[in-house]
Amino acid sequence: MCYVPVEARSPQGSPNMGNSRAPQRGPPPFRRDFEAKLRAFYRKLESKGYGQGPHKLKLHIRRSNLLEDAFRRIMSANKKDLQRGRLAVLFDTEEGLDYGGPSREFFFLLSRELFNPYYGLFEYSANDTYTVQVSPLSAFVDNSHDWFRFSGRVLGLALVHQYLLDAFFTRPFYKALLRLPVALSDLESLDSEFHQSLQWIRDNDIGSGSSLGLTFCVTEELLGRVVERELKPGGKNMGVNEKNKKEYLERMVKWRLERGVQEQTESLVKGFYEVVDPRLVSVFDARELELVIAGTAEIDIADWRVNTEYRSGYHDNHQVIIWFWQVIEKFTNEQRLRLLQFVTGTSSIPYDGFSALRGSTGPRRFCVEKWGKPNALPRAHTCFNRLDLPPYPTPEILHEKLLLAVEETNTFGIE
Repeated sequence: MCYVPVEARSPQGSPNMGNSRAPQRGPPPFRRDFEAKLRAFYRKLESKGYGQGPHKLKLHIRRSNLLEDAFRRIMSANKKDLQRGRLAVLFDTEEGLDYGGPSREFFFLLSRELFNPYYGLFEYSANDTYTVQVSPLSAFVDNSHDWFRFSGRVLGLALVHQYLLDAFFTRPFYKALLRLPVALSDLESLDSEFHQSLQWIRDNDIGSGSSLGLTFCVTEELLGRVVERELKPGGKNMGVNEKNKKEYLERMVKWRLERGVQEQTESLVKGFYEVVDPRLVSVFDARELELVIAGTAEIDIADWRVNTEYRSGYHDNHQVIIWFWQVIEKFTNEQRLRLLQFVTGTSSIPYDGFSALRGSTGPRRFCVEKWGKPNALPRAHTCFNRLDLPPYPTPEILHEKLLLAVEETNTFGIE
C-alpha cells in the first residue's frame, strides 16, 4: 500500500543532453500561517539588502540564445552581485526599462528550457510528466556540475526577486535544497515498487531476517557494470533483522534517493546558497518551499470536482461528499493546495487540469474512498491520488479532521 497516514556542451553552449447530534465544534485554528511567514521572509531579505542595489545585476539576453546568455552572465556574477544587485533583464533589440515584465518573462522562459528533461540535466518523476528531479544520466552531460550550480543560482534569484518558475519538482528535491533528512515516503515518486517493498519490511516483524536474506549491501550498475556497495562498513556480512531494520531502512532510503545524483544535487544546492543565506530559507519546510518556488496556482474547484471519482459507497450525492466539497469551498486556496499535496504528493496541477493527473502507473484521477470509523483521521495514498475519508457524522467534524490532516501531520517517515 502507498499510503500516508495522518500524523552535452561546454558552459558556452547548451547542455546536451452521516448526521448525528454530536456536540457542535468549530474548526481548529489554521496554525501554519504560511502567508505571514512568507511576508516575514521577504521583509528579512529586504532588511538585509537582498536585491536592493545600489548597483544592478544586468542580464543582456538574446532570445535566440536565452539559455547560453543567461548561463554566461549569471555564472560570471560574484556573490555580492547575485545577492544585492537590482535585477534588470534586457532583451536584445527591445528598448525600455525593466519594471518587472521582462524579468518575469525571462524566468518563465528560462525555466522551461533549463528544467526540460530534453537537455538531460533533469528527468520526469516516476509518477507523472510534470514534476522533475535530477537525472542520474546528467553525469554524462559536459560540465554538468557547472550547469547544476547555475540551476541553483536561478532558483535563488527567482526566490529573492519573487518570480515564479514554470517548473515543478519532486518533494525530495525540495528537501535536498533545505538539507532536510529524507523519509521512506520520499521514495514513492521515484520508485513505487521499491517503496512498497521497504514499507512491507517496516510494517512486519521479520524476526531474524533469515527468510529474507538481506544484508547491509546493495548492487548497482555503474558505467555499464554491476558493482556491490556496502551501506555501512562491513555491511556485506551484516544480516538485516528485526532489531536493526530501522537503520537498514534509513540507509536504503538515503542510498536510493542519492544514487547517481548526489554530486549533481550538491552542486545545485551550492549555487542556490550562493544567492540566498540558508539560515533565511530554513524557516520553510519542504512543502512550503514548494509553494514559494512553484507558486500557489489558483485551484479550479469545478474542474477538480468533475474529475474526481468515488469508491466503496461514496458518490457525488452522498451526504459526506456534499460536505466534503462544502469544506473545500470554505478552504483558502493555500489550504486546497496543501490538501492536494497531502493526497497526491505535489501541489502542481497539470496544464490540462485535474483530468491530466497521473499516479504511479499512469493516468489516475483524484479519488475519495469511504474508509475507517467516524473517529479516525483521513489518510492518503499518494501513488493512487486517493483520499481515504471516514464517514464523519457532521460537516464540522469533517472540516476539523480534514484540516488537521492537511496542517498538522507529516508524510510517512521511519518510526
